[in-house]
Parts: sequence; structure tokens; C-alpha cells
Amino acid sequence: MTGPKTNERPGTKAVLKHFHMSAYKARQVLDLIRNKDVVTASEILANTPREAARVSAKVLASAIANAVHNDGQIAEDLFVAAAYADEGPTMGRWRPRARGRATKIRKRTCHITIIVDRMDEDTLARRAEARQAAGAQRSRRVAESQRRADQQGRGRRRDAAREAALDAENEAAEEESLEATATDEAVTDEVAAETTTTTTAEATEAEATDESAGDAEPGATEAEGDADAADEEKN
Repeated sequence: MTGPKTNERPGTKAVLKHFHMSAYKARQVLDLIRNKDVVTASEILANTPREAARVSAKVLASAIANAVHNDGQIAEDLFVAAAYADEGPTMGRWRPRARGRATKIRKRTCHITIIVDRMDEDTLARRAEARQAAGAQRSRRVAESQRRADQQGRGRRRDAAREAALDAENEAAEEESLEATATDEAVTDEVAAETTTTTTAEATEAEATDESAGDAEPGATEAEGDADAADEEKN
């Protein structure tokens, strides 16, 4: 016994009738989303650069809305159970050709139908497990990233403390160097002052000696003159 017909599949459907496109072009896009979950199907249609993809995306959104609001389904639990395009009426137009003849132009239309249904329990259980595993993996990644960030933060804090200690040591060494330089300058100034004082005292003593010697020479000269005068008188 064959399965149910395509248009008899259980689920919620949305139909777009008399769309001005051939059914062949619409089927090429609908084949991409058949048996896919609605999230994946929407992403596929959004990234397919064809006119039929834009229209099929609207039909899929309508089917999802019908399932949620009319049948009380959860959008994340739905998948595309059936997607097909039937041929609609073909409009005839005429194009003039040579020698007064005319050629018929076929303006084809199609009816696009998309049926969404709830996935079975096994599939939902596997998806829940996959989501849980993905969440756990994401939690591990976040924890690992946080741990690395904490390690980097501690490392930066240690480097900052080390740099601060080095700066303090350098400042202390500079202060000691400045104090030692000031002490050396003070000692040098004291030695220079003592040397200057000693030189000044020696110069003063030398000047005093020269003055006393100068005062003594005139007296000796006068005494010699008096002695010469006395000798002349005796003679």
C-alpha cells in the first residue's frame, strides 16, 4: 500500500494560487526545503537568489503562522512535511512574426503549497539532546574564556605590582643618590670654605710680617746714622 498523497499529508498548510511563474521554476526551489525544519528552511530561502525563493519564504511564513495560531503548535518543533507546485492556468498571448503570421506566447502560472507538521518524538528528543550538548559546550567555552580572562587579569595585576615596586625602588635609589650628591656638595663647600679661611689667615699673617719688617728698617737706619755722627764728632 502506498503512502498518503502529497496533498493529503497531515499538518498545517498554506497555498499561493495563480502565481505568475512556471511550476518547473518553483519546484527547483521547493526541493531545497523539503523535509527540513522550519528554521533551516527559512535560512535556505533567505540565502537563495531566486524569485521563487522570495515567494516560497512568504508561503512558509504563512504556514508557520497558521500552525502556531490555529493549531497551537510550537514554531521550533515544525518541519516542512510537503512542498510542491502545481501547474495553474496558462494564459495565451500572441507575438507578431514574419509574413503576417503570429506566434503564441504561453504565460504560465502555478499554485505553491507548503505543509508544515510537528516532528516526531524521537527527532525532538535528539534535537533537545543536541541543544543541551551545545549549551553545555557553550558553557564550557564561556567558563574557559572566563578562566583565561581571570588568569590574564591576575597576570596584568602582578605585572602592575612588579612595575610599581620597581618604580618605588628606582625612586628610592634616586632619592639616595640625590642625598649623597647633596652631602658631597656640602662637604666640598666646607672644605673650600676652610681652605679659603686658611689662605686668608696666611695672607693676613704675611702682610702683618711685611708691615713689621717695614717699620723696623727705618729705625735701624736712623740708629746707624746716629752712630756715624758720633764717630765723626770724636774724630
